[in-house]
Amino acid sequence: MARLLKINRKYEAFLDQINEIAILVPKDLDKEDKAFYIKSDHGNELLTIKQKVNIESHVKYVCQFTSALQFDQTYMIIDERGIETDLQIGSVIRSDEFDRRFAYEGNDLGAIYHKDKTVCKVWAPTATMVKVRLYHQNKTELGTYNMVRCEKGTWSIVLEGDFEGYFYTYLACVNLVWREAVDPYATAVSINGEYGVIVDKEKMSVPTVELPLFKHKTDAIIYEAHIRDFSIHEDSGMIHKGQYNAWLEKDTKNKQGDSTGISYMSELGVTHVELLPVNDFEEVDEYNPLASYNWGYNPLHFFAPEGSYSMEPTNPYKRIFELKHVVQSLHQQGLRVILDVVYNHVYSKEDSSFEKLVPGYYFRYDGNGIPSNGTGVGNDLASERYMVSKFIIDCACYWMNEFDIDGFRFDLMGILDVDTMHELQSKIYGLKPDAILLGEGWNLDTPLPFEKKAIIPNANKIPTISFFNDHFRDVIKGSTFSVHDRGFVYANLEKNEQMKQLISGSPNMFREPHQSINYVESHDNHTMLDRFLSFSPTEMEESRLARHRLATSIVILSQGVPFLHAGQEFFRTKNSVENSYNSPDEINWINWSNRSNYKENVEYVKGLIKLRKLHAAFRFPSSLQINKHLVFKEELPQLLTYQLQEVGHLGPWGTIIVVHNNHLYQTFTLSLTKGDWQIVVDPEKISLDEPIRIKNEAKISEIGTYVFCKN
Repeated sequence: MARLLKINRKYEAFLDQINEIAILVPKDLDKEDKAFYIKSDHGNELLTIKQKVNIESHVKYVCQFTSALQFDQTYMIIDERGIETDLQIGSVIRSDEFDRRFAYEGNDLGAIYHKDKTVCKVWAPTATMVKVRLYHQNKTELGTYNMVRCEKGTWSIVLEGDFEGYFYTYLACVNLVWREAVDPYATAVSINGEYGVIVDKEKMSVPTVELPLFKHKTDAIIYEAHIRDFSIHEDSGMIHKGQYNAWLEKDTKNKQGDSTGISYMSELGVTHVELLPVNDFEEVDEYNPLASYNWGYNPLHFFAPEGSYSMEPTNPYKRIFELKHVVQSLHQQGLRVILDVVYNHVYSKEDSSFEKLVPGYYFRYDGNGIPSNGTGVGNDLASERYMVSKFIIDCACYWMNEFDIDGFRFDLMGILDVDTMHELQSKIYGLKPDAILLGEGWNLDTPLPFEKKAIIPNANKIPTISFFNDHFRDVIKGSTFSVHDRGFVYANLEKNEQMKQLISGSPNMFREPHQSINYVESHDNHTMLDRFLSFSPTEMEESRLARHRLATSIVILSQGVPFLHAGQEFFRTKNSVENSYNSPDEINWINWSNRSNYKENVEYVKGLIKLRKLHAAFRFPSSLQINKHLVFKEELPQLLTYQLQEVGHLGPWGTIIVVHNNHLYQTFTLSLTKGDWQIVVDPEKISLDEPIRIKNEAKISEIGTYVFCKN
């Protein structure tokens, strides 16, 4: 892009507050009686110098003024010698005053298509000029048109005519530099996200499947999967490998004749499928998608679907249709859809539309003016600023409205502020009352006050949002960050007291059980099997798999919301690769052959899920009920044993005893009260249909989970 004029600044001036200018002068231009003026139509106003600071090769002058500046024009600063420089927009854009002045509440940002016209609107308050540029689909330019500055720093234009299918970008002049950017609100993009695309919203509707109201969040069982991993394996039985359309294929089977795909997930009994990011992301070439791999945590365009999973990535409509059909295909199976969204950073700060349109506004900076890096990728979105918060909420509501999504998983939610999340939960539940919102509430190093962070210690401030319970994960299988840490499943009796909290819905962390997302494995870090292989490489496979099964059973039967990583139930491995975000398909795929090789474990997990659904005592919606009905038994301190008592009104049994045994090669005798007891779960099988009847006592001799019931 050519510049508006050649910039040759002998010194620089920045508007840092509404009435404060920072001027940086090279020391060879400095003098004792330095003076600065701001030029305006009414003459030159002398600036009041409040501070003078030496900064290496420059001198910084902090100056104040009284006149009111407009942001739609360029002002010039002149010194006592008559040397001029333009006043650049500096850190003023991160001030509360700037937010108050330019907070735009409208819902019309983006390109809104009509047959006879298209209305484009973009927020760029610091720009002195903004244009929209239209392209033919072969990328040749149709024309560039001046936009008109409107209220609250927005710019708008009405393009008369039918522009469906045309590509478009915005050009903004800020600090005398022109930059070309894709519309941040673009709902459709060209291949590899080079351009926004004007599309007819009326042509993108698909029939929806109505699902019954989901009563309690603790009724949910979440299953996390990646669009491509799901079908790319040679034995998946799916035709459209690695693509959205694989999620439309029903009754697929692997070579052994066992179910795969969405039919398998439905049989398994999970209630929600959580999809890794499906919005447009970087580092996979949509012209040649199988040449590289990525999880999708490199967001490029937040409103538009990713094209590498599409049958026709060059067709902007196609990917939208395909993804909408994925959601409805899952709804037809009775499965709800949670989208993994990345509102904490962008792929590249400097190249992002945010930075090109409003430089310095959308990102968080530390006290020295350096971009903060709590995300670990070089930039943190500043969700506490009005238009960033609005963008996040607008985007989530768009996916909910247009794609019929049932919830969101917020990546690195600890970067976000509680006020934004509080408003977001209100808006989302207004659209779909039984939506599920969950996120990673880690306390990350970003310059946001502790009490403002959407982190686990502040869970009570956003009470309808759930949090990944990393304590649950690490206590059970061993710390993610120390391969030598011995978790509960490796007979660490010191974890028993912590386990009681976890099984009870973690009341030491959360007010209500639905806020605890209970998991031992996700796409991040080692799979559980790989972690166990690292911890104890010489252990017999039979014992290792038994520990794995024990951990999964604790996830499914504990109070809170269980979360499973796709393939966990048939011992998913990534060949010991811990961070597989860009590893080949051979590392990341779901190995559907193992669905048959470990068929007994699949049936076992299926049985545990059936048991959780069968009896509501395993999924109390309130801590009050947990306190009333769940009691830990201390007769055998080596075992973790608890009783669900007086629960006959919630399912087929009035009393349930659960035992989690983490000991190999030891036998214990569990005394039972008088009555006819049934064993419905032991470490080898689930016997809901043909329970084993016992009286008075039971032998606990194998590592794993036992469930005893009576009326």
